[in-house]
Amino acid sequence: MERIIGGKYKLGRKIGSGSFGEIYLATHIDTFEIVAIKIENSKTKHPQLLYEAKLYNILQGGSGIPSIKWAGVDGEDNALVMDLLGPSLEDLFVYCGRKFSLKTVIMLADQMITRIEYVHSKGFLHRDIKPDNFLMGLGRKANQVYIIDFGLAKRYRDATTNRHIPYRENKNLTGTARYASCNTHLGIEQSRRDDLESLGYVLLYFLRGSLPWQGLKAATKKQKYDKICEKKLSTPIEVLCKSHPVEFASYMHYCHSLTFDQRPDYGFLRRLFRDLFSHEGYEFDYVFDWTIIKYQQAQKNRSQPRSSPIPGASGSRVVQTDMENHQGSHNACYSSEIMRPTGPGMRMQSKSGMGKNLSSDIHADKNIVSEHIPSTLFQLGGTSKRHASKPVLPTESVNPAHGNNNKIGPSSSWISSLQRIHYANLHLRWDSSVLVLISIFLFSRDIISLITQHSLRIVMQGWQLKIIKQVILDVYNY
Repeated sequence: MERIIGGKYKLGRKIGSGSFGEIYLATHIDTFEIVAIKIENSKTKHPQLLYEAKLYNILQGGSGIPSIKWAGVDGEDNALVMDLLGPSLEDLFVYCGRKFSLKTVIMLADQMITRIEYVHSKGFLHRDIKPDNFLMGLGRKANQVYIIDFGLAKRYRDATTNRHIPYRENKNLTGTARYASCNTHLGIEQSRRDDLESLGYVLLYFLRGSLPWQGLKAATKKQKYDKICEKKLSTPIEVLCKSHPVEFASYMHYCHSLTFDQRPDYGFLRRLFRDLFSHEGYEFDYVFDWTIIKYQQAQKNRSQPRSSPIPGASGSRVVQTDMENHQGSHNACYSSEIMRPTGPGMRMQSKSGMGKNLSSDIHADKNIVSEHIPSTLFQLGGTSKRHASKPVLPTESVNPAHGNNNKIGPSSSWISSLQRIHYANLHLRWDSSVLVLISIFLFSRDIISLITQHSLRIVMQGWQLKIIKQVILDVYNY
């Protein structure tokens, strides 16, 4: 029996679980918008979801904060309906062979610092900074980093008096031991400095591929935490950051220099990495490591002959719905389809790791199927050094008070309408034997039509046509 959450959202398959609760796909019964729903049994010993929903509401409007559609009690469950997002940075890290390039790490660091600053500006600590809790967006927001999972978040400043919480000791470890700050291991109350120190460990994890205290064995969880603490405290920052740019050691030293209630200089930390980015000669083009891999896979798929534009298609084929085509990770509200090979229609400029110039215009190929993934139109800047080229820094405002009006780099998921119709594998159900010809014309090179994976009901001259994909024409001048 179909379950409707909040009277609006039809529950679909389970796609993951968070620090508290499980995550499902769902579809709005009227608009067919696909969303993520986090569900927690209201009778659980320590319910957290409604608290998390309140915090999300406080954070609404900030860049990289998921939009909340609905929150409340549904039957015996607490439910939180929110945007469906892309893969987590942990998933992308694995996808890229468990290591990110310096360019990718710096581009991520710039946004991640800003996300943490915004949360702090609202009076809260996240207290569980880790790759799993940062997700990429989907579609035109595919290059934007989102911060999620506020089940462990805590207010550090009184909303009325604006006073900082007092210094305390003998606190239990809250968060994830691998990325926890040294003071957190020592039982000291967490403050803003600890979120930033945890981010430093995340960035080094991306660069190094692993951290020295991973894989330690112990009989109990407490003993394991003690071993991690001992290893973390005994590893000098210079050793941890060896073979990597000095800016990462400077970042860690700065975090360790902060006092308990001191406000961090987030701008200084961003400038630290932006200056490194400029020195390396990179371009802030939002071409991440996974973008290049997806392009290479698309090129490989393109070279393979196909007997049919849509493999396996037949007149009697039973097709899956949008919700059935979406997958998720173990702890994030997202669709993993972004991790499939990117479709054609991409313009790339790059240098290989060997220093060779790789510059090409990749034109659309009518025989390639995009498999429902967000394609990207971009200029690809390689991960190697460039000659005296000033980096184009991100246009996102560093002011944490700024919200969704900020734009994050070049828009993605742009492709011609005719290609999208061909690639999207639209599933049509006919109520009568009627052939409907859908034609969309592009009138100038500055108009790009976008088709996304939602649903739309159309009534044409008495004929009812159910299309389980919504057609949205998004016009851009760029």
